[in-house]
Amino acid sequence: MSPSLETLQASLQSVLGDRVARLTQRLGEVTIEVPAAQWLSVAKVLRDHSEFRFEQLIDLCGLDYAQYGNAANEGPRFAVAVHLLSVSLNQRLRVRVFASDDDFPCVASVTAVWTSANWFEREAFDLYGILFEGHEDLRRILTDYGFIGHPMRKDFPVSGHVEMRYDAEQKRVIYQPVSIEPREITPRVIREDHYGGLN
Repeated sequence: MSPSLETLQASLQSVLGDRVARLTQRLGEVTIEVPAAQWLSVAKVLRDHSEFRFEQLIDLCGLDYAQYGNAANEGPRFAVAVHLLSVSLNQRLRVRVFASDDDFPCVASVTAVWTSANWFEREAFDLYGILFEGHEDLRRILTDYGFIGHPMRKDFPVSGHVEMRYDAEQKRVIYQPVSIEPREITPRVIREDHYGGLN
């Protein structure tokens, strides 16, 4: 482990203390896990404290841990992962926050701390159904306004619930239940003797 990662780990443990549920170092990055109730206060410390100065939120995404690693997950199902960058101290940090309720996943919004979180939080809401408490404009960003469900959840059907098509008689787009019959496709590879012009 590099000295800078050791220094960052030591600083996180001393400054945040018991607000960090778990701290790991893997693949050259430090990851901390923070309880949902502590997330907003930890975010402010990570941005403002002189030993961290994480000025930039680079990425925020939703995670669904249902059947994680081809096995049933024992802990909470939904989480939010955040990647932070300190330009002034040249360090990075990954933060993971698990929503405490699987039926109503909710974590605090950090748009007041990092404004770049705005569209990322909307995307996580749209695709995973994770609510961000305190977000001023939490609405769908990638799917249609009338879309039902959250398509990146692992229990969302591959074909979806509804399909849309243009109806020439009504002269408008209409929604109807999916008419695609599910089928299993087993790929077959057939190559000719001179495939791609090679002898």
